Amino acid sequence: MTKIKQINHIAIVVEDIDQALTFWRDALGLELSHVEDVPDQEAVVAFLPAGGSEIELVKPTTDDSGIARYLQKRGAGMHHICLEVDDIEAALSRLRAHGVQLINQTPTIGTGGKKIAFIHPKSTHGVLVELYELNPEEPEIRLMRARQLADRVLTRGQVAAAAALGFLRALRDGERNGEKIVIEEKTK
Repeated sequence: MTKIKQINHIAIVVEDIDQALTFWRDALGLELSHVEDVPDQEAVVAFLPAGGSEIELVKPTTDDSGIARYLQKRGAGMHHICLEVDDIEAALSRLRAHGVQLINQTPTIGTGGKKIAFIHPKSTHGVLVELYELNPEEPEIRLMRARQLADRVLTRGQVAAAAALGFLRALRDGERNGEKIVIEEKTK
């Protein structure tokens, strides 16, 4: 018989991770361990460890992903609870034997290479439940994804800095050449 090891995480859908962090990190005091881009879920996830579990703040990165549709329909709030199991295939078999409606009949590969499967809220009294089987390589995979995200942020930051510097130089050079450069403010 498969064993539930722990509540791995609780996922909360948010419109803005930085804004959500003002509560979860700043006011509540949870530490942000890292932020991860999850392209296959079309989301960015902020991870905040809480004891042996985590709070995950999930923000959609597209307007048509499943998470974006959830956010549009239900608003920000709890998305799912994730239970870590020692054998996900055995857990799914047991659930099928009990007539539980599954979203995933077989596990898929989630972030970090873990095996995941979702249970339909119709069978859980309204709560989306994720089952998770840890992959031993997950810490290395998460580190690689965090590095990839950091590289993208650094590159985009450098591009933005170069653009701002170019803009400021154009302002300076325009004033030197006697041109008057006017920046209009839009008013409502």
